[in-house]
Amino acid sequence: MQQPDLTGRPEVSAEEAALISAARDRDLDAFAELVRRHQRTALRAARAVGAGEGAEDAVKEAFVSAWRALHRFEDGRPFRPWLLAIVVNEVRNRQRLWRRRDEVLRGAQHRLAPQELVASEEVAEQSERRRLVSQALTRLPDKQRVVVTMRYLLELSEDETATALGWPKGTVKSRLSRALGRLQTDPAIRQLFGGEEA
Repeated sequence: MQQPDLTGRPEVSAEEAALISAARDRDLDAFAELVRRHQRTALRAARAVGAGEGAEDAVKEAFVSAWRALHRFEDGRPFRPWLLAIVVNEVRNRQRLWRRRDEVLRGAQHRLAPQELVASEEVAEQSERRRLVSQALTRLPDKQRVVVTMRYLLELSEDETATALGWPKGTVKSRLSRALGRLQTDPAIRQLFGGEEA
């Protein structure tokens, strides 16, 4: 029987611990099972921190990085927040590259013919509820938006959120508190719950 973790960390199931151990011993089948279990959450996390259409590529690269870094994974720790920290770092690295690319494109924009902007299919298919929540989240400062997304949309614990973002737990709590305060007064959230827009 697994002993409870008194450190406040989420417990790791015996099955997942066995998969992690096998993957660390370079068992590709075990690692493939870990990928299967965490792929959707990793994809949602990548989108939450701004990966956009590049989310799938960022997640694939994050899993490759996780495979290479498994020897540094600490026994007994949950795999998901460790993986999500890798996903967040991968997206941030890509965003730096995208910003540089966009700067180059903006510099050359006057030479390019105007192109019609096409709304993505994902945006067109979103439900009204998702649209209103997204609208409210975009009005939050970046760090508050990310912490709300990790904590509530991805349903991570405070500890997992802190691990995934590389922040102290107190920082997660304070940014979350400020973000929730702002969301309570946001017109989109008030509309979502039947209130009138300000």
